[in-house]
Amino acid sequence: MTQNAQNTQITLVIGGHGKTGRRVAERLTALGRQVRIGSRTGEPAFDWNEPATWAPALEGVDRVYVTYYPDLAFPGAAEQVGEFSKVAVANGARRLVLLSGRGEEAAEVSENNLKASGADWTIVRSSWFNQNFSESFFLEPVLAGEIALPTGDAVEAFVDADDLADVVVAALSDDKHIGKTYELSGPRLLSYSDVAVELSKATGREIKYISVTNEEYRAVLRENNLPEEFADLFTMILDGRNAHLVHGVEEALGRKPKDFADFARDAAASGVWNV
Repeated sequence: MTQNAQNTQITLVIGGHGKTGRRVAERLTALGRQVRIGSRTGEPAFDWNEPATWAPALEGVDRVYVTYYPDLAFPGAAEQVGEFSKVAVANGARRLVLLSGRGEEAAEVSENNLKASGADWTIVRSSWFNQNFSESFFLEPVLAGEIALPTGDAVEAFVDADDLADVVVAALSDDKHIGKTYELSGPRLLSYSDVAVELSKATGREIKYISVTNEEYRAVLRENNLPEEFADLFTMILDGRNAHLVHGVEEALGRKPKDFADFARDAAASGVWNV
């Protein structure tokens, strides 16, 4: 496909204001590609829970970056992803790139449902993001100087959201990625205690990690009106299923992924952790 042909097509980026979707949309726009943001505030609106919004959002769309909130492991996600994928293909969107999670059996059901649609697919399975500490879940705890989570001494191979966005854009742009499943991680394993050390170095102030029980963490989620199912995602860290490095960034892009220390240095320089 020629560059000019790609530039006349529309890419639907579901969750285009989110952590990864925003980065994907920015990169595609910089390449001269037309982007449509798939969100409830988009034009036209897109809502996972309102199937009637799917076809209008797909009008004129050739490819889709599929992200699901809150997580593919949540009840009902696999069914919605499967039905959306069928609608997408029926409306002419042949290329689907799905953001999935490493080690999530429930997410694999969504992957299989998307593949069954007949689309040209790429699956991108991600570890937890570095940016969880600067943009979302753990930003407030970092600002408060205390990260309390039910992870004990377990380790995770945190990956940078910018690396993931580069992989997704490559998968949306180049046919060589069709039919590939990429598992992404950073270059080293870190416990949350290790993360606290790196964040302390980057910010110049003490940030502590405190291990809490799963039930204590569920209580915090309830108090903040967040789904308790988020606590279940930590079981994937605790049982060690992702306690090894994978090499999807290198496989897809031919370069090494960004290290957490470099992320922390850059994030601190941006002022996001200033108190």
